[in-house]
Amino acid sequence: MQSVLNDGKKRMAGAISALEKDFSKLRTGRATTALVDTIVVDYYGTPTPINQLSSVSVPDAKSITIQPWDRGAFGAVEKAIQTSDLGLNPVNDGKIIRISIPPLTEERRKELVKVAKKYTEECKIAIRNVRRDLNDSLKKLEKDKAISEDELKKGEADVQKLTDDFVKQSEGVLVAKEKEILEI
Repeated sequence: MQSVLNDGKKRMAGAISALEKDFSKLRTGRATTALVDTIVVDYYGTPTPINQLSSVSVPDAKSITIQPWDRGAFGAVEKAIQTSDLGLNPVNDGKIIRISIPPLTEERRKELVKVAKKYTEECKIAIRNVRRDLNDSLKKLEKDKAISEDELKKGEADVQKLTDDFVKQSEGVLVAKEKEILEI
């Protein structure tokens, strides 16, 4: 029964880390390399993440610089940034690609908060799916006579407590991200 709970804890923690990864992609008006990490460049016919074919840095809070190692990749990197859904305009000077992060409008901030809430809801659904799987595993153990009915009830209560803790944790992550997005 303990192995079922440990497995559930690991999977629920995975849902939280996936949520944090999704949040790192949300633009908050502050430059971060995570903004461009997910952009994939068509590099000689091979889809390649930007950070695998260039050095990405943040010289200040409002800009990102990208320096491709291959001179031939400049155009492809620039095009990939323009076609991404980030709404950023790169400036290529032949040596380096600069992206300035414009300040967010109030309307855009509210949109980002809605997206953050959607990500959090998806995380909660993942956590609840893990809870369902764990409860099914416990019922199977009880059916196979590996645990008693009392142990099943205790196990289900432990699973519910675990679920509540992780749902609360996901809401805490959302509150922190909301504060960061709405901060001017």
